[in-house]
Amino acid sequence: MSKFDFSAPAELFPSRNRKIANKVKYRRFEHASDAIRFAMEELPEPLLLGAYIEIDEERIGHKDIRALYEGANFPAKTLAN
Repeated sequence: MSKFDFSAPAELFPSRNRKIANKVKYRRFEHASDAIRFAMEELPEPLLLGAYIEIDEERIGHKDIRALYEGANFPAKTLAN
C-alpha cells in the first residue's frame, strides 16, 4: 500500500454492533485520508473492528485502515485544509 491515494473519495462502512447506543452510520468523505482519520480517531473500538473503507470499489478492512493511519505516508493534516 505504499502508493495509496489518500486524496481519492472514500466511503466508510462501520460495523454493525447493537450494543453501541450511539450508532455511527455510513459516511462519504471527499478524501480517503479524512475517512481513515475519522475511523481511527472517532469510531468506538467495537465499530472499528468490523469497519471497512471503500475506494474505487476496493474494500480496505480495519487492519489496513490502522496500518495506513500509522504509516509514514499518512498526511499530517486533512487535505481539505
